[in-house]
Parts: sequence; C-alpha cells; structure tokens
Amino acid sequence: MASHSDTLVVFFGATAGANGGKLGSDEREIILLVWQIVDLHEKKVGKLQRRLVKPDTLELTDQSKEETGLSVDDLYKAEPLDKVLQQFQQSVSVELKALGRSSYTLCVDGPLIIRQALHPEASKKNLVLPECFYSFVDVRKEFHTCCPNAGQVQDLTLPSMLEYVCIPELPLSEQVMGLKEVRSMVLLSLHILAEPYNHRFSCFEAVKYKLESGACSKTEPVDSETVIRARGLPWQSSDQDIARFFKGLNIAKGGVALCLNAQGRRNGEALVRFINQEHRDLALERHKHHMGSRYIEVSIRTSNEVAQFLSKENQVIIRMRGLPFTASPQDVLTFLGADSPVTDASDGLLFVKYPDGRPTGDAFVLFSCEEYALNALKKHKQILGKRYIELFRSTAAEVQQVLNRYMSTPLIATLPSSSMVPMPVLATSPYLTTGSTRDCVRLRGLPYTAAIEDILEFMGEHTIDIKPHGVHMVLNQQGRPSGDAFIQMRSADRAFMVAQKCHKKMMKDRYVEVFQCSTEEMSFVLMGGTLNRSGLSPPPCKLPCLAPPAYAAFPSPAMLSEAALYQPPLLATPRTPQPPHSPHPTHTLAYYPPQHHPAQFYMNMNMNYTAYYPSPPVSPSTMSYFASPPGSVALAAQQPHAQGHIASPMMPQHGALVRMQGLPYNAGVKDILSFFQGYQLQPDAILLLYNFSGQRSGEALITFPSEESARRAVAERANHPLSGLPVRLLVCCD
Repeated sequence: MASHSDTLVVFFGATAGANGGKLGSDEREIILLVWQIVDLHEKKVGKLQRRLVKPDTLELTDQSKEETGLSVDDLYKAEPLDKVLQQFQQSVSVELKALGRSSYTLCVDGPLIIRQALHPEASKKNLVLPECFYSFVDVRKEFHTCCPNAGQVQDLTLPSMLEYVCIPELPLSEQVMGLKEVRSMVLLSLHILAEPYNHRFSCFEAVKYKLESGACSKTEPVDSETVIRARGLPWQSSDQDIARFFKGLNIAKGGVALCLNAQGRRNGEALVRFINQEHRDLALERHKHHMGSRYIEVSIRTSNEVAQFLSKENQVIIRMRGLPFTASPQDVLTFLGADSPVTDASDGLLFVKYPDGRPTGDAFVLFSCEEYALNALKKHKQILGKRYIELFRSTAAEVQQVLNRYMSTPLIATLPSSSMVPMPVLATSPYLTTGSTRDCVRLRGLPYTAAIEDILEFMGEHTIDIKPHGVHMVLNQQGRPSGDAFIQMRSADRAFMVAQKCHKKMMKDRYVEVFQCSTEEMSFVLMGGTLNRSGLSPPPCKLPCLAPPAYAAFPSPAMLSEAALYQPPLLATPRTPQPPHSPHPTHTLAYYPPQHHPAQFYMNMNMNYTAYYPSPPVSPSTMSYFASPPGSVALAAQQPHAQGHIASPMMPQHGALVRMQGLPYNAGVKDILSFFQGYQLQPDAILLLYNFSGQRSGEALITFPSEESARRAVAERANHPLSGLPVRLLVCCD
C-alpha cells in the first residue's frame, strides 16, 4: 500500500455565498467541487474533474455568481451533495487503481473548504463523509515549510506562492474558478517536489470524528486564546450537540462546559475550548450560524485587552459616548485630532462591546497628559458621522464598572500556578488592590451632577494627597452616578485628616458626609456590594459555589460564617459564626473562588447572575465531576450536641467522596447511615444537598475514610433500593 505522501487528490470547492477567505462564514451550501489526482512518486497527474452541486436552496448571491460564473439554471440539473461525493469516491478509486495506488490524501488551499464548508454542511444534512475527508494537507503550510522566507502562512496566496517560485500565470483558457485553483496547486506541488526543494508532504491535519468527553487534567494549561462563548443554545442541547455545531473544528478533550443559572439549570450558554487559536478563530466565523431554527452567538471577551489598557500608568482617561456603531479606531483618532493625541494610537482606545461583539457606542481613551485630555474635552457634542459625541472625564473604576455591566462574564483573573487547573476564578477586581489599611475615604451624598472636578475642588488642599487615578465614582445599575464616591489617599493618616476636616462640608447646595474606610471596603462596593453602618452587606441573592473535586488544588478559606452558606430568604437572622476556640472543631470548606474574606464569596450585583457559577469543563450529563447545581445550598447533617447546640454546616475534607443520586426527598441522615450499615460512617460524613427553595434535591455527598472503602461501597450498594427507589452511587474522584 502506498503511503499517503505518494498520492494527493488536489481538492477545491465553492459555495453559493461567500468564497475565498470568508468561505463557509455565511452557511451557504456548496455548489462546485473540483479535483485532480497527483502521483507524487511518478510525477503524474490524473484527469481534472469538475462537478456542479445542486443546493437545497437554489439561490446564489451576486458575489458568487460573479466569481463562479454560475447561475441558478446551471445548478438546477446538477446532483445533490451526497451523489457528487459518491461520484468523487468512484472517480478517485478508478484512477488510483490505474496508477497502482490504494490510498491518498486530500490537498487543499487552506482548511476552509474542509472545516468550514464540507463538514458543517454534511453534519446538517446527516451525511456520512468518506474517511478521506478527515485528513488533509494544506498547500500553504507545506509551502511555508519548504520556503519559510516566502511569508507567514496566513499571508500566502496561490498567486504569491507561484510568483515566489517563478511559475508563470495560467493561460486565460484555464482562468475559470475551480480549474484555475486546482491547476495552480498541482503545478506548485510538482514544483516543490523537484530540485532544489525536494519537499516531502508531511504536515497532515486531522478532523476529529467526535467530541472526546472527560475532565481536564489538573496540570494541563488552558490557553484563554482558545476559548469561545456560545449563546442562544436550545435548553435541551448537550455537549455533543455543541460539538456537532462546530463540526470540522477540533474541540479539546472535555472542552465543552454548559453554563448553569442560579437554579442549576442550563442557561443557553456554553464555553468551548479548541485545540489551538486557529480553530478558535474559525469558530468565531460561525457567529449567528444556526442550530436547528435558532441562531447561535459566538463571541470571545477576555480581560487581557482591559488589563493592557489599564496597565498604562499616569494616563488621563476620557469616556466617549454616542459613537456610531460603525466607527473604527481611525475614525475616533481623526475625530480627536492632532491636538489631542491618544496614547499609543489605537492601543489607547478601548471600545465597549456587547458579549456578541456588537458595539455599544461607548469607548474609553487614554491621554498622556492633562493638556491633551482638555483638548479632547473641547470636542464635547461635536459631530462624528451623523451623531454628536459626548466626552467625560473617567477613572479606572468606571472603566471596570461599565465593562462589567455589558459583559456576560465579569472581568476575571486566572490562577497563575500551573499545578492547578487554570480555570477562571472570581476576583474583587484585577485592577484595584485590596487590603485592610484604612487609607481611603468614602464620600456620601454627592450631588448627582457632581463631576471629578467638583470632588477635587471639594477636597481643597488635600487634593495633593490623592493617589494617581484615586477618585472612583460609584455608579448604579443604570450606569448613572449614585451620589457616592471613593478616594484613595497616600496614607491612612491623610485619609483620617480628610474625614475629619471635610465631613459635612458643602458641595453646591448639599452637605457631603466623609468617612474613612479601607481599600477592601472600597473595592467591594465598586464591585456591587453595599457599605453601611452595620458593615459590609453582600449583593442580594448571591451564594458561594461548591467547587468540583477536580479543583481540589484550590486553597480553601480557613473559616466561613454559617450565614454565608444560606440564601437570605432561608435565613432571616444570620447565626453567629462559631468562634475559633469552640469545643466543636470547625471544618474547612472547599469553596470557589478561593478568597479569604467572606464578603468576597458573593458576586457583583451589576453583572449577569448566571455568569458566576462556572460549570465544570464537561457537560452536566458527564459523571466525572461533582455536578450538584452551582446555585444549590449545601447543608451538613445537623445533629444536636450534648449542650443542645446545632453543628455548623461543614464539608468533611479527608477521605473519598461518593455522590448519591435518586434519594427519596424525605430521606434523612439516619436513612443513609442505615443504607451504608457496616461501613463505619459517622453522621457528620453525610452532606445533604438542598435547592434554592430550601428543599432536598435528592442528592447527597458521603465522605468515606478511604478511596478503597468508597469504591467498595459503590460496587456493593449501587442501584440498591432506599425506601423502594434505586440509588445511584458515583465516586467523585473518578
């Protein structure tokens, strides 16, 4: 049998819509296939084959008509895709037999015809593609390997490659779309096989047959540049349905995470991780492609560009509002003019967008000095396009608040240690430092029209002690001033002095209260909490999320108040936390995210609630992770002690966890102990799971002394009845 490198089938296709670099981006069907066999060993070529394909929808765009030279009448008598693919197989098999070959590899000009057109269309039409379409070589990558000085792969085109190796243009008789491309690829392939290149085709690309399910390894790095967010999914869609939507692109093992809402139900969103950035970029081209009758939004938004934008020091930030949705960075730079140059040109612009990539009309701009910023502010309400543009002074805190309001996920930080699963964890803010030092002041009761200039005037002589970018206006959920502001001072002493001298000082026609506070309190309020005389109050309806056991590498807080385990409606009066010297031991809790202040376990009230419950890197139908609803409330077995106190909710940390499913809703701790009679379990080893309504969810976690005893219990007791119902048992460490 000949090796794959001995025989190529040069392959080309066109669709009824966009072609070239946008092939497959508009979901239009294939209307043309052209191919030709090349015997690389004998340097022979077969017959050039061209087939028209009849699409289900007989409609061509003007661009397609012009590029292909085809009309609807030409396609009317053509065969459908499945018939043409059969003809392809038969034709290639006959020619291979005549050449004495038995195997071959497809050769294409870029992966789009295979990955973005053929596989997605075949998947939608339930066609089974021949095995040959799951492996191919890209002539551009082969040429780059052979001639690395010709340019980057993404910049190479057939004309540029032919010109580089001095192959003349084809005669006009072969300038028909399809014939021209295939003939050019054949000439190019034969040329680089000969002296002085002596190239051997070896860069084989594969298309995965199906999604590989399973959890990510703890040591496996996760590149944020390979992840996209899909929105608008049907509620019943599974990870396999999502993989089918992205058919032709290779998703990483366990790379589909279905997002859940506060009630533990799927919210129509998913995170998908691909094997590399190239496949991620191709996935973004499927934005608003259809799954059934619904179009799916495919987007990406990371905190990298925000971090880069805010990392520039000693910059003045201006906010622009009302930009035309079609405005480009160059349009904004031209509008601002030469007298207000933007720091680092377009890199000093940050456009605010919706999660699907649509512009909101807002942008933030960096200026290196006050003079440039003032020149920009003079253009307030001047016209760009057909719209007048509003310009305001802004701060780093406002940048974060505005972005958080529009983004479907919060600005997040990533765990740096490679020994842990590099999944995103919630942070108060990646750009605001936190700490207990009381070097900040809070201004309350500001006029709603107050601007930063008014605050600086109010501060008077103390303005010199404000840290750079240290004035933070607090916005409400509508993005308007709330009447509060925080100011970061150079030291706690300076903050104390300001609070003493400026408290109840007048600003315009209102007196303003000034209180000393810590950076931690400031950050918490800016991210959605409230600060009153009773201390920090978390945003409503926010609960901590239990971490899947796969994330056990995350550090857990030393102690968390019982009140933090309950949803406010379920606990009218928060219980007093157990003191450290209590005779009853306090167990640590494996909570997500791993932060130490109880208040930081709550989420930003201004953001999408559902985004704060990260689902594990597999679908909820997969059994290799702890799949309790992210919004569920975990209540430990409550057993009275000798003194009559109630044991605090706890999560035993040692041993192996077994998850029970299908419990009767009236089953209690005693029932579970009886079910596992003989396994020497204690009541505090049983953790019942409750839903948001305060009712038992029919699931429980059991901590066994060892993994061996846990596996033995699963083997012996799985599917045994409890109160007449079979119970499912799973070892969570699987």
